[in-house]
Amino acid sequence: PLRRTNLLDPDDDTLSTSYRSEDFKIYFYEQTLDHFNYNPQSYTKFKQIYVINYKYWGGARSNSPIFAYLGAESPLVGDIPAIGFLTDNAPRFKALLVYIEHRFYGNSIPLGTMEKAMENETIRGYFNSAQALADYAEVLLHVKDKLSAHNSPVIVIGGSYGGMLASWFRLKYPHIALGALASSAPILYFDDITPQNGYYSRVTKDFKEASEHCYRTIRKSWSEIDRVASKPNGLSILSQKFKTCSHLNSSSELKDYLDSIYSSAAQYNYPPDYPVTQVCSGINKADKGSDILGRIFAGVISYNGNRSCYDTLVYSRPTETMVGWSWQTCSEMVMPIGRGSNDTMFPASPFILGDFIKSCKSTYGVSPRPHWITTYYGGHDIKLVLQRFASNIIFSNGLMDPYSSAGVLENLSSNLLAVYTVKGSHCLDILPAQKSDPWWLVAQRKNEVEIIEGWIKKYYADLLAIRNEKDD
Repeated sequence: PLRRTNLLDPDDDTLSTSYRSEDFKIYFYEQTLDHFNYNPQSYTKFKQIYVINYKYWGGARSNSPIFAYLGAESPLVGDIPAIGFLTDNAPRFKALLVYIEHRFYGNSIPLGTMEKAMENETIRGYFNSAQALADYAEVLLHVKDKLSAHNSPVIVIGGSYGGMLASWFRLKYPHIALGALASSAPILYFDDITPQNGYYSRVTKDFKEASEHCYRTIRKSWSEIDRVASKPNGLSILSQKFKTCSHLNSSSELKDYLDSIYSSAAQYNYPPDYPVTQVCSGINKADKGSDILGRIFAGVISYNGNRSCYDTLVYSRPTETMVGWSWQTCSEMVMPIGRGSNDTMFPASPFILGDFIKSCKSTYGVSPRPHWITTYYGGHDIKLVLQRFASNIIFSNGLMDPYSSAGVLENLSSNLLAVYTVKGSHCLDILPAQKSDPWWLVAQRKNEVEIIEGWIKKYYADLLAIRNEKDD
């Protein structure tokens, strides 16, 4: 499900307009292909995009802070206007805003295109989180040097996979980042730390809390789909019933489509529309006499709008994000998301590591490393470990987000803080503030801003004390 973490659609024209506004200046950094080796190929360069907004910055002389957004598994173009936390709070902090694209996405791809990069087994090997963090470190030091902003504190911000990167960046590069805001970061969805069914259990809970009748209807629908599909011309019947744009190839195609709708609705259950409520409203208000599948289709219409047909393959087409994330999960980002029989409202679909390894090896010729993330970044016994040396990380979550099941939901120390809302959803706190925002969302953001303000004030006090010592 992480493949759906794009906060907005990068093909939306309004995004490119905002991205290219005069406030945002686009730069290309000659990035090092391999930060951790010294063979000749390691020195190969590729162009990495970063974007700066100078509008609010107080300047290097006043040591005004730098807010750095760490791009994740999608082109940067879609995220810049979507991450309102930076532009909303830049005036208060007089902050410089820096946005850095993740290697192998958008316009920051070695060899120029994702297709060429993914076909090259050697180049593909440099596509991992550790290299991405080193990229961010190089770009941020370059920006600070270019602007003579050596004493400007840096706060890194990211959402979802980007939230994981932000927290890991603070752990790995504390000399560069003063603090991190890690929004909806499922850093505990590795190894056996979080139960496999954590994600889908939360989706189920969201629907059950919205409507018991809706939840029961969805739960019963899967066997009904299989029953109809098993009839002569069963797939044709289902294709007609769900007005699919093309004839269904299997009942699994329809079930995967519905799975994606329910998961997306729960993950992005944003106010004021609340997609889970939208789906359930359609199901519950279906025409009298509608059978189970008729009610399910009414939920599809309520969620997607009334269309001439519905594209059941829309979630499975190989976008750049899906292609890149498929490699990342088949190498290091092994997140064992699954569900058993009768433990969610979905049919059983357990994560079986052996099968996953076979599939990845067949596709890429290499086996995933399921324990590497916890080896490199940690995760087990996180409270016991991180409180000993880590600091200045906000782990923010909305508990309606299925990924909150693998988030940090309690304070680990006095400055490793969990900030969450009961009704919040995926990355909601870092999206642009709206006048219609509910009070609990306003309060969450206010809390996060005050924590960051405290970090920066303490940094300035420490900086002043060091200067006074030198003068003495």
